[in-house]
Amino acid sequence: MHGIHDLTLLILQGEGETLEFKKTITRPDRIARTLVSFANTRGGQILVGVQDDGSVCGIDPDEEIYSLDMAANFYCDPPVKLFYKEVDMDEGTVLKVIIPESATKPHLAKVKENDWRGYIRVQDESVQTSRLVEKSLTLEPIPEEVEEKEDYQQARLLELLKKHRRLTIKQVMSLANLSRRRAHRLLVDLVLQGRIRLHDKEKEPFFTLS
Repeated sequence: MHGIHDLTLLILQGEGETLEFKKTITRPDRIARTLVSFANTRGGQILVGVQDDGSVCGIDPDEEIYSLDMAANFYCDPPVKLFYKEVDMDEGTVLKVIIPESATKPHLAKVKENDWRGYIRVQDESVQTSRLVEKSLTLEPIPEEVEEKEDYQQARLLELLKKHRRLTIKQVMSLANLSRRRAHRLLVDLVLQGRIRLHDKEKEPFFTLS
């Protein structure tokens, strides 16, 4: 009973940065992008057997686990670790797929032959990353004593973006008096939080508020 109660509460939250609903897994290559985006960001869960509107349709867990294992091992590099929990509801079985935040990021998903790309989770979407973000995912975690200073600098960057609307990394370095590595790290953290957006299709990438 406990599992049913927990699952009902989870479904009520709706899809978001750490939760996605799937009716069934039909394409291992497609779900690999979602697995990679959770592993590269803060981890997350996929509820298989739940439709987009939150209604339970139920699945055959063995079939879904087969597809997910294929996605995690053959379409993700390095492979993504998955944990499974089956919950029997009145309407059918739901498979809860738990994807922890990875210690070996960045992970890439196979899009087509010899084409592997990185994804991160921004709100309720798996978004393709640029090389800028992929590089930063491998940086060392921040020590706690640096975090307060980090919060202040992030707040300052958000103020600058509010004022200037769009900024390149060079402009951020100059306006906020930061080293390239520092500016890069702060900007990427804000992109990962979904608070700012990176526009990297331009000749010189720039950032705006989300």
